[in-house]
Amino acid sequence: MNRLASRLPAIVEQHQREILAEWVRLQLESGNWRAGRLQESQLRDESQKFIGLLAGTLQNTVQFDARNAQWAELREFLSELSRSRATQGFSPSQVATFVFSLKQPIFGRLRLALAKEPEALADAMWEINTLLDALGLYTTEVYQQAREAVISRQQEELIELSTPVVELWPGILALPLIGTLDSERTQVVMETLLQRLVATGSSIAVIDITGVPTVDTLVAQHLLKTVSAAQLMGADCIISGIRPQIAQTIVHLGIDLSAVATKASLSDAFALALKRRGLAVTSSTAAARG
Repeated sequence: MNRLASRLPAIVEQHQREILAEWVRLQLESGNWRAGRLQESQLRDESQKFIGLLAGTLQNTVQFDARNAQWAELREFLSELSRSRATQGFSPSQVATFVFSLKQPIFGRLRLALAKEPEALADAMWEINTLLDALGLYTTEVYQQAREAVISRQQEELIELSTPVVELWPGILALPLIGTLDSERTQVVMETLLQRLVATGSSIAVIDITGVPTVDTLVAQHLLKTVSAAQLMGADCIISGIRPQIAQTIVHLGIDLSAVATKASLSDAFALALKRRGLAVTSSTAAARG
């Protein structure tokens, strides 16, 4: 309908305080705000800010379309609110309900103001219903993006934590791998190992795959990429944790690891690394006898 003929902006502006009071009351009674770490004072502040932006935009816009540039400030407010509540433990439906719950108090004011004008009432209800639906759905989109960003960051942190590089001895590093090796994790493994090789000046790296459940062609390729990268940095590599079933799988798949020293256990690999450094572990008793 014609924007100039709409009664909605004037009614929302005129009854803004009453609408806000009823809206806050409904939210407090629903208990949804307790789902996260939200304080009642924050709920009241956010509600007041939203209704103020809504009333102001309705007064100044020529379109009741939330995608319009004139609604950018309100969308930005909802973006910040959605991201904040996503990290506070709210569900997407609870975040969207913040907007949807505003319908009831606005509908009530519209019915009182336009009781004798059924056509204007129907138009105003359709306008505000469509608008709040669009804004509510917008919060779910932002919420989903925020949650995906959090999950992605947590995955990166877990990958970094699951690929520690340990200095077993001056010049000897160990990289114990736990879990499945995929392309993304292999990249992190290589970067972490290469950085530590440079930082410590180590010449030998032991890659322990005891915690890798299965070794297939793809995992073997990732291992060989890591070994090649380390060798380009001037470091020798030893792969430990070659269990019987993994050895059989490697042979069955025809994977060539002949260019890399392999050992059954980390201790065997460490002994080989010491030997390559011209060192050896001897018994203190034997040394005393000598």
